[in-house]
Amino acid sequence: MQSNPRFRDCPLDFWAQVRLISQESGYTERGTGRIKKYSVQEMATAIRNLGLDPSLLVDKQNQFTARADLLRQYFEYRASLLNERVEPLLMDKKRAKKVFRELYRDYHPTCPIPMNKQKGAKKAPAYLTGIVNILIEANKGDHPVDYDPRSLPTFTKHGIPVRTLARRIDGCFPGVINPIAIWEIKEYYNTTTFGSRVADAVYETLLDGLELADLREHEGIAVKHYLMVDDHYTWWDCGRSYLCRVVDLLQMGYVDEVLFGHEVVERLPQIVRGWVADQEKTRR
Repeated sequence: MQSNPRFRDCPLDFWAQVRLISQESGYTERGTGRIKKYSVQEMATAIRNLGLDPSLLVDKQNQFTARADLLRQYFEYRASLLNERVEPLLMDKKRAKKVFRELYRDYHPTCPIPMNKQKGAKKAPAYLTGIVNILIEANKGDHPVDYDPRSLPTFTKHGIPVRTLARRIDGCFPGVINPIAIWEIKEYYNTTTFGSRVADAVYETLLDGLELADLREHEGIAVKHYLMVDDHYTWWDCGRSYLCRVVDLLQMGYVDEVLFGHEVVERLPQIVRGWVADQEKTRR
């Protein structure tokens, strides 16, 4: 999924208010577990409860401000997106395994298929990573891909390094030097409890996004940044607040697209063909 143009250019103070109101008011509805949306009155109450000034939402004439209306629209959008579109896309291990096996049978891949980090009976292919790698290989043409970079992505001008990212990433196209696209894959099919890794996934995406934004602003180098996440239990049953933060990061422009679960199968081939088209232009 890509960002909504309505919220793409919102200033940073808008996102500060989104985070604060979400934290104070709670991300989910009691009983239903659905992602919440907030009335202006609820937002103003959250601000007051923190001892802060609610005038950004309600003016002296007790009228709602333009910022209040924009926040209300965003919370409605975020709730609808996650409740109606994202939740059905998230797969469990059984469904992901089925999709992986079907793609493996259809494409006969030669790309790496890594194993998960579990032991014993839980040891199996990393299904989402395998799905991603198979689909990239099937659509990349004769272009190289680094499916498992073992070094930090580096960007150069005239052969001189100008930026090196702080983290290794899960994949890059066409290579780790001057990639035009990078991606992270966060799959948690075998977890039975909610741990810090999901929070880390959000913070890592933000860090990468901030570094890529700096690269674009100061060096004029634009890099596509993707996040692919899956496991219904981990992300939806336990981590809905983090899904909200992922959607916030998407709208803030710190990631170009987030692919949720089965959306990888639907969308990734189009994305890869776009990378190939961009590379073909540079060859001419």
